[in-house]
Amino acid sequence: MGRLQSLIRSVVLSLSLCHVVRGAIGPVTDLTISNADITPDGYTRAAVVMNGVFPGPLIAGNKGDNFQINVIDNLSNETMLKSTTIHWHGLFQHGTNWADGAAFVNQCPIATGNSFLYDFTVPDQAGTFWYHSHLSTQYCDGLRGPLVVYDPADPYADLYDVDDDSTVITLSDWYHTAAKLGPAFPLGADSVLINGLGRYSGGNASELAVITVEQGKRYRFRLVSLSCDPNFTFSIDGHNMTVIEVDGVNHEPLTVDSIQIFAAQRYSFVLNATEAIDNYWIRAIPNTGTVDTTGGLNSAILRYSGADEVDPTTNATTSVIPLTESDLVPLDNPAAPGDPVAGGVDLALNLNFSFNGTNFFINGDTFVPPTVPVLLQILSGAQSATQLLPNGSVYVLPSNSTIEVSFPIITTDGATNAPGAPHPFHLHGHTFSVVRSAGSSEYNYVNPPQRDTVSTGNPGDNVTIRFTTDNPGPWFLHCHIDFHLEAGFAIVFAEDTPDVASVNTVPTAWSDLCPTYDALSSSDL
Repeated sequence: MGRLQSLIRSVVLSLSLCHVVRGAIGPVTDLTISNADITPDGYTRAAVVMNGVFPGPLIAGNKGDNFQINVIDNLSNETMLKSTTIHWHGLFQHGTNWADGAAFVNQCPIATGNSFLYDFTVPDQAGTFWYHSHLSTQYCDGLRGPLVVYDPADPYADLYDVDDDSTVITLSDWYHTAAKLGPAFPLGADSVLINGLGRYSGGNASELAVITVEQGKRYRFRLVSLSCDPNFTFSIDGHNMTVIEVDGVNHEPLTVDSIQIFAAQRYSFVLNATEAIDNYWIRAIPNTGTVDTTGGLNSAILRYSGADEVDPTTNATTSVIPLTESDLVPLDNPAAPGDPVAGGVDLALNLNFSFNGTNFFINGDTFVPPTVPVLLQILSGAQSATQLLPNGSVYVLPSNSTIEVSFPIITTDGATNAPGAPHPFHLHGHTFSVVRSAGSSEYNYVNPPQRDTVSTGNPGDNVTIRFTTDNPGPWFLHCHIDFHLEAGFAIVFAEDTPDVASVNTVPTAWSDLCPTYDALSSSDL
């Protein structure tokens, strides 16, 4: 980057009206991706770090901001891949589909020794998001971090006193073996990290994350699942939580005492620090692997100012008001797209899952990343599903239409069609209305939850979502268990292909990514 360009970026940064958050970076920033040995749970292993840390630094901005994130690839460990891409999870990227970050859908990867500027605006979204590698299983090895877009006109501002970097809570599964060297489908993580710290079974009592509150204050906590695989049941001993935001969408306040959060989901909740000055366990119990909290496993500490700096002695209690997804009601524009009846949409799709022991299939096809990104295929003239690769995995959707997608989970002869359930499915470029949630047989077209990542549930469930095609471009729809995505559990919605080129003007640097990547030796991929 030239000196003049660096000066311009510095000036833009200084003029930004970003919500002041200690320790956060952005909306204009460099993000350097490299390898380092880290010890988040008492066990040291090589990992992928961002600006030298894991999880990545909080990237923050305000609603309406132009984010300019210059990703510098200094990766050197071939086992965890030397190339990279970054997806800004939950941001719509309207007009900047090229910046969505999904490898071989929206771009070719950034080669090591190179940089790429993700330059996009967030005009109409605010809330809790995250960013992660979207190349193979690289984010499991560390490339993941939180992203928050603050709303200066937040309708819930009067419900809390504190909302800053100290109130962001990240949950990560962590493995002592690099993803490429371990099993294709791990049976459980070695540890769960809360804000990047944790303990593993059989390990030492390593440092745990401490979240400090002052008695009498109200806190907006932003809970982010950076998970590669498990879902977590999250709770804080002795405290209820009032959920106000789901995946970047404001919802009516809902008080709960536990939250089951699936890979890639986010919740904002208000915690009222009215309990006695003491230490309280924060628990994040995974659905696989070690599922207890003995000795501080799967735990962090909520510490009231003035309490002794010791591990809590509080006891877990049975959840009596757990979060139920179907109880969530959007604050604004709650009605689902289409007519409020079964089949009341322009196009309804049923996704039939299957598994052959190695790969997942959707409607008979497993997703194999194409050598030419889907966006580049469209810009080069391919328009129909029969022209777009990979064959069978690209679905062309008409513009300005209502779409319904169903994800039935069934059992045949004692075997589920998609082992490893529940599978959280994420749609890029959109939020959607969940008109039928996991665990429910009811359909709600009036005020269903709105989010971008949904659990598709267990056998007998038929989770159903609706959205409107108002964002031209190819958008990934995939299981967010990263090991399942690697095994082909995905499709691409090519939305409004005739308007993709006119809406999404690609920069020269984007066009240069593929020639550079394609010229790499196998040891530099």
